[in-house]
Amino acid sequence: MLWNLVVILLAVTALASAGCWLTPNARIAEGLNFGAAAIDCTLVVILLARTPARGIETLDGYLLLDPLGLWVMLCTALVYLLASLHAIGYMRGMHEESARLNRFYGLFSAFALALFLAPLQNNPGLFWISIELTTIVSAFLVAFQRAPETIEAAWKYVIIASAGLSLALLGTVLFYWAGTFAAGPSYNMTWARFATLAPAVNPTLILLAFLLVLTGFGTKVGLAPMHTWLPDAHSEAPAPVSALLSGALLNCAMLGVVRYLLVLRQTRVYPLAQTILVAFGALSLLVAALFITRQTLIKRLAAYSSLEHMGIMAIGFGFGAPFGVIGALYQMLNHSLTKSAVFFGAGNAMHAYHSKQIAKIRRVLDYFPMSGALWLAAAVAITGAPPFGLFWGEITLLRGGMASANTWAVAWTGVFLIVIFIGFLKHFRVMYFGREPAEPPDTTLHWTQVAPLALAVGTVLVLGLWWPHPIWVYLSAIARHFEPT
Repeated sequence: MLWNLVVILLAVTALASAGCWLTPNARIAEGLNFGAAAIDCTLVVILLARTPARGIETLDGYLLLDPLGLWVMLCTALVYLLASLHAIGYMRGMHEESARLNRFYGLFSAFALALFLAPLQNNPGLFWISIELTTIVSAFLVAFQRAPETIEAAWKYVIIASAGLSLALLGTVLFYWAGTFAAGPSYNMTWARFATLAPAVNPTLILLAFLLVLTGFGTKVGLAPMHTWLPDAHSEAPAPVSALLSGALLNCAMLGVVRYLLVLRQTRVYPLAQTILVAFGALSLLVAALFITRQTLIKRLAAYSSLEHMGIMAIGFGFGAPFGVIGALYQMLNHSLTKSAVFFGAGNAMHAYHSKQIAKIRRVLDYFPMSGALWLAAAVAITGAPPFGLFWGEITLLRGGMASANTWAVAWTGVFLIVIFIGFLKHFRVMYFGREPAEPPDTTLHWTQVAPLALAVGTVLVLGLWWPHPIWVYLSAIARHFEPT
């Protein structure tokens, strides 16, 4: 029954992509894409509620449906739904030809399909292929506007991400080769099999393999210092694509890092691997703080905020204590929703003011009261301020750090969260309360450009005021898998 739902989810998304390419009408294409997103979101919620805590496998162990992967799929489904709604008004406002819009929606749903496929892979090699597939599809979306800067950003993204994923592939091969010393020259390559064989493998060899996959998938996550593609790709892509890149793609890549970390759970190198992951997260926070405080472009500001939050999640997973993992997973959901709202608001502002420059966006509330208020709320939420959900994710995560072997990272994280809070909102103070713009905006926002902002901000506000008990139980079950044995 559950796998039937998975097949329906993948088939609906694939058919929507094909339909968008084949239809001559852009309005039909946007409807197909949004309809698929709504169905996908419904199916993921059903799967989340019905999948057993131990997870289930099918197709001779090639596919895995487990709570950790489903949590990532939930974040993807929510962002896909919100971004599909926002794209309706946003892409119409770009005055693209109908044929071009059809291609956009065909690529957009194909990107979502690749993002749904990755968390389902039980074979590390197939997982790598799925992540590489997301690179190929999303690169066309980054360059969709065909401006020189968007094409440059897409090439930079492809080159850096592919180079990083080459290291991830080498690490995967090294993991498999290490396992042959215990299991013989050939065995089923699954996450569980890797974890079973890891304690019998030479610790130095298994640590080297982990460093390679961490560097490789960490490049796709955007962890510093492998992050250099992220601000360009996220800032040059259309706003709905930026939302999927930041709120969904980065989570899928982080899933690869986490699954390999869990492979080491019963080995002697597990504590060292956790510390290394925490160190990458701490460096990402430092780099994000430096660039956020001095930023001049609005979407690059949001992109560096993604670097910050991926660093926070890496620290939480590296802590490994139950509170650290629970906080990181709650952070993942709230970041996906909030960052989507930030990019939606940034895209609306760029269209209205015809500029990417923070210095040229002024008095937003005066000209766009509803969209402006929601965008400001999203900006406050993304800094981790109460009463929004990200605040509780970070507090819970830091509580986990106090019970870990890396307590130094708690103080480090706290300091840079304060720095980023001040630096990020400083830019919004200028945009909202600065002098009158030289040329007042004359753009009227379509309702689909405002509704996703309201839905995302409203949800993270609810998650900040009330942490639903079923979510706590669900995340606690996932966190138990991180405890060393």
